[in-house]
Amino acid sequence: MRARVGGRNLAISWIAGVLCAGVVGGLVWLSLPAGPSLLAIVGMMLGGSRG
Repeated sequence: MRARVGGRNLAISWIAGVLCAGVVGGLVWLSLPAGPSLLAIVGMMLGGSRG
């Protein structure tokens, strides 16, 4: 048995879920160019603490 919330349409909830996943995927795609810079900054911070 599945618990269903009254007043919610299954098709609309799927559409909203797919749209939200698309927005999150787009934000991840836009943030990819910052990855190497972020790794360099973290590497410098960790490397500086060893000295």
